[in-house]
Amino acid sequence: MRIAQIAPLFEAVPPKLYGGTERVVYSLTEALVEMGHDVTLFASGDSETSAKLEPVWPRALRLDPDIRDWVSTYAILMEYVRQRSDRFDVLHFHVDYWPNSLFSRQPVQFVTTLHGRLDLPEFAAVYRMFPDAPLVSISNNQRTPVPDLGWAATVYHGMPQYLLTPQPVASHDYFAFLGRISPEKGIERAIRIAQACGVTLKVAAKVDKADAEYFKAEVEPLLATGGVEFIGEINDAQKPEFLSGAKALLFAIDWPEPFGLVMIEAMACGCPVIAFRRGSVPEVMDDGITGFIVDNVEEAIAACGRLGELDRSRVRAQFDKRFTSRRMAADYVTVYEELIARKT
Repeated sequence: MRIAQIAPLFEAVPPKLYGGTERVVYSLTEALVEMGHDVTLFASGDSETSAKLEPVWPRALRLDPDIRDWVSTYAILMEYVRQRSDRFDVLHFHVDYWPNSLFSRQPVQFVTTLHGRLDLPEFAAVYRMFPDAPLVSISNNQRTPVPDLGWAATVYHGMPQYLLTPQPVASHDYFAFLGRISPEKGIERAIRIAQACGVTLKVAAKVDKADAEYFKAEVEPLLATGGVEFIGEINDAQKPEFLSGAKALLFAIDWPEPFGLVMIEAMACGCPVIAFRRGSVPEVMDDGITGFIVDNVEEAIAACGRLGELDRSRVRAQFDKRFTSRRMAADYVTVYEELIARKT
């Protein structure tokens, strides 16, 4: 099958550090190539792939100091793909609502995976303008605000099976926080939980410009209260040791998380997850096997005392069973085939 993957331009594929969507696009693209498909990746020019790369912009927008209007680059991206669309059997977009108007009028089948939240009124309004545009959700919960769209399937994220693996460590003597610092990601709650348990919290996270004021006003004072080690962003090469050494990943979110890639990154390293019951968490987590699902800080503290009940080898086994990129790619091929059959 001739497949186009159209990635966001904000980060390279794969991202150098933080970047969930681009990391998923990379994993999917590589798995599809391994399965024998003819894959082209439309992305920034500093991306790396075993597929054919179509560099739409020279480098990732986040790293390009000359970019002042990112919207113009996405207009370029859409037209760039349209001019080449007849080369493909299916176009797979990962850029939200951008393709709906243009590609609903094109003969080549397209589908869009929605990677973000859909609970904002303006999102619902723009998607409802194209009720038949085929969409893939990354959890069933993600669909809740707009259940009446053209949903083709839910496909859970996956990662290369051996990208992150459990590492031998002397002890598990800290909690881990991984990803991004922002109010909805629950860093303040994670600090409270760790301090209540008397366990160090190691924070490997990115601070976006948009969250810099929040970090300075709310998080920095907490870092000074003791028991917290701020590491900053880490890459994939650093994650296995970081997660393998943790007693658990604290996923204390306070928003309807569409998926939560860090949960399966932890699972890949055999690291249990203590996760708040929001968004996709009940779909991604196997409560009592890969960690514990909790409803508040008090339950999270209690769950920390039960970590000894969990078998870290079973945590890894659930990752192998449910969240490899090969499984993800096979699910998407089924979606592509069904949509192409419907179009013809």
